[in-house]
Amino acid sequence: MSYLVKNLVQNEYEKVFNGISEFIVVDLTGVSGVDNNILRGELKKKGIHLTVVKNSLMRMALQKMGLDAACGVFSAGSCTVAYGGDSVVDIAKEIVDLAKKIKAITPKGAYVDGVLMSADGVKELSKMLTCVELQGQVVQLALTPGANVAGALLGPGGVIAGCVKSVIEKLEEAA
Repeated sequence: MSYLVKNLVQNEYEKVFNGISEFIVVDLTGVSGVDNNILRGELKKKGIHLTVVKNSLMRMALQKMGLDAACGVFSAGSCTVAYGGDSVVDIAKEIVDLAKKIKAITPKGAYVDGVLMSADGVKELSKMLTCVELQGQVVQLALTPGANVAGALLGPGGVIAGCVKSVIEKLEEAA
């Protein structure tokens, strides 16, 4: 590959990955064409993109973008970068689930919040709660005390209302 072509490819990587601070790197060596199309189709439905990269050019692009810590995962072998989706946890869940169906998919690592994670880190990342699940838990925690207070206020009030109602019914029967 000539210097000019390498420079064009590196610039393209910089454009594509500009602003992306979290991604997962997988090895798709051995994935058949049909499985590759299925894989990309399922991920595309969820807003996750895959880009096959040349390791040396990706390392140079990452260094130019100031993401030097991410360069370690692009050392050897075929590398495909998975990015997009709602969060890196969603990407990890999808990759790990698809790796169970398509045995040739191998997670190589992840770059999350400035930290490079190993393949085992990707598997652990896939076990974490997603952003939506965490938001649901926060909402539930925020609503629980209010529900407890309302229950505490309505409980004694209901007892008093029941007593008043029974006294009124007795007085009506007596009259």
